[in-house]
Amino acid sequence: MVNTNTLAQLAEQLGLGAYLYLGKGIAKGGGRNLKSLLANAFEAVLGAVFLDAGYDAAYHYYLDRYRALPSPVRDENFKGRLQQVAQERFGETPVYDSEGARVANRREYTSVVFAGPEPLGTGHGASKQEAEQDAARAALESLLGSSAKDVVQAAKPAQSRARRAPRKKRELPASTPAEVVPLPALVLPIDGEAADRPEAPTQSRSRQFGESAE
Repeated sequence: MVNTNTLAQLAEQLGLGAYLYLGKGIAKGGGRNLKSLLANAFEAVLGAVFLDAGYDAAYHYYLDRYRALPSPVRDENFKGRLQQVAQERFGETPVYDSEGARVANRREYTSVVFAGPEPLGTGHGASKQEAEQDAARAALESLLGSSAKDVVQAAKPAQSRARRAPRKKRELPASTPAEVVPLPALVLPIDGEAADRPEAPTQSRSRQFGESAE
């Protein structure tokens, strides 16, 4: 619900790209269509709703717009999965070499991912993050020989909670008449002289539930 693709899609529904205050360079390079900027813009609008009208208003505003999406976009974390695979196979953490270049009237990034001396995959995107995700996707397909989407889905463990065995009831011992332990006589000073309080009865029996008070 809060990934970049979904937030960018919500921003596109509002046409927020046309309202972004951008420099001339990034505006000419297609900045009004960058998912990262659109997602940030929608978060800013949501923050304004929260500050102006409170939490409940922002909560329902977001849910209403989210539920109106034809099919919410999923954000596949290829980089996270590649890190697991690379550490298992090579004992290395993936490193990305990314650089941008101007293509026609927009800026495009190219990223190459390494886990050792040899490159594992190359990717392209409108932002550095998108290029790295694309490079990780290509590396996963090369290493595992299957669709990267299937690889990411298979990496997610099934969320299940083990059922606890029912707790065995502890049996309480049968109630027995309680005995009152006799207390020793308490001596208190009164006007400089000692006075004995009446002693507690040596034996007594507590009344059980349902037993007559008499």
